[in-house]
This record gives sequence, C-alpha cells and structure tokens, in this order.
Amino acid sequence: MNVYEEAHKLTQAIRESEEYKQFQAAKEKLKANPELEKNLNDFKSQQISMQAGQMMGQQMDQDMMSHIQGLYGILLKDPLAAEYLQCEMRFSLMMNDVFQILGEVVDLGLGELGGVLNGR
Repeated sequence: MNVYEEAHKLTQAIRESEEYKQFQAAKEKLKANPELEKNLNDFKSQQISMQAGQMMGQQMDQDMMSHIQGLYGILLKDPLAAEYLQCEMRFSLMMNDVFQILGEVVDLGLGELGGVLNGR
C-alpha cells in the first residue's frame, strides 16, 4: 500500500463528497454577490482573530464577541449567506473528522496541545 496513492484517493473521495460539492456550489453562488462575499470574509476574519486570541490565552472581549454575534445574526438573514455558512460548517465538520482520524495515527510529540488538536 502506497501512502501517497491512498492520500490521492482520500483527496478524490473528499472532492466527491456531498459536503464538498455543496460547499463549492455555495462558494460559486457567493462570488456573484461581491458585497455579500466581502461581508462574509470580514466576518470570518474577525471571528478567526478572536479565536486566535483565545488560543493564545487572551481574555475574550465581550464587546467584540457581541459585535461578531450581531454580524452573524445579520448574515443569517440573507438566504445566500445562510446557505454558504451551513455548507461551510458541514464541510468543516467532515474535514475535522478526517483530521481526527489521521491524528490518531500521528503523534507529533505536542503533548497536551496534540491532544487538543486531535480532539482528546
């Protein structure tokens, strides 16, 4: 069994999954609405920034969290944005499961961090 061949098979299986296909279709629809795409990208950027701060041990800023939750609520009112976010979440959950499965085999010597990354 060649690991590289199996990795390519996994890539193909991901591309053929409904989660991937639906996420790609939602991304294409979103490209037709540049303003909404920009708003979603801004939202995701702020969300990632806040999550990165949390991972580095920073205190969560209530104002920032309220702002991000407000943006999320506004985005969900748009059917295209809601569809995109749902598809993105389903695809992300699938990929997280795949990473956890792969992570069971690989111990990178990260100690506690490795357990967190692998869902343990």
